[in-house]
Amino acid sequence: MNDRPLTLMAVHAHPDDEATGTGGVLARYAAEGIRTVLVTCTDGGCGDGPGGVKPGDPGHDPAAVSAMRRRELEASCGILKVGHLEMLDYADSGMMGWPTNDAPGSFWRTPVEEGAARLAELMRRYQPDVVVTYDENGFYGHPDHIQANRITMRALTMTEATPKVYWTTAPRSMMQRFGEAMREFGADWQEPDPAETAAMAEIGLPDEEITTWVDTTAFGHQKFDALAAHASQGENIFFLKMGQARFTELMGVETFVRVRDTTGAAVPENDLFAGLR
Repeated sequence: MNDRPLTLMAVHAHPDDEATGTGGVLARYAAEGIRTVLVTCTDGGCGDGPGGVKPGDPGHDPAAVSAMRRRELEASCGILKVGHLEMLDYADSGMMGWPTNDAPGSFWRTPVEEGAARLAELMRRYQPDVVVTYDENGFYGHPDHIQANRITMRALTMTEATPKVYWTTAPRSMMQRFGEAMREFGADWQEPDPAETAAMAEIGLPDEEITTWVDTTAFGHQKFDALAAHASQGENIFFLKMGQARFTELMGVETFVRVRDTTGAAVPENDLFAGLR
């Protein structure tokens, strides 16, 4: 018998992504004795700087932002009890269409084969039983999320491992509740224009297409605190304004699409490790 521990590997683009989409499963499976590995692909240098200064504005120092976000990421991992943090440290590419997309060293500009080879080495080292990353559109079209999907799927073909593979997603019913919560808690929230509304409608999947629903309600406090650890990033303030109880109510179930499987576990399932234990 192989005495290697069951292992979950989550491949994310930026510091703070681990908390938003997979904070619950990272905390839950760590508590169940499963080894958790977080791979963060970029340095987060296109995030907000101290005082909320934006990329490209006077006083925004990507190197200082990266160092700050690394500290926040380490704090988040401590809260979620992540066993191993691996940083690929590519430069944050920024949002689609930003000049930073094509800056030297940006993740978006990095050849997929190069990034995949580095990730494949980590897969060989940790031998994950479950791998989680984004879908082919990076959930909402962020270049670094798209690239994380590309290097993950390519890395899997470079190894002989056969883990269960999942893409993060959100049920359309939850997206509707999320919009209602934004109006409830966002004092300055403005109704989006029709084009933005249509784009939001394409995020996530119809509920019936989601294969995996993992209840992480018992770990809502850890997910909330992990997000709070990324205090420098203004986009997180909305979630934190809800308070822990409302946050957990809204985000206490994490959802995925299973895209590779060798276990034959039936879907829908409520455990990423269904068929493995």
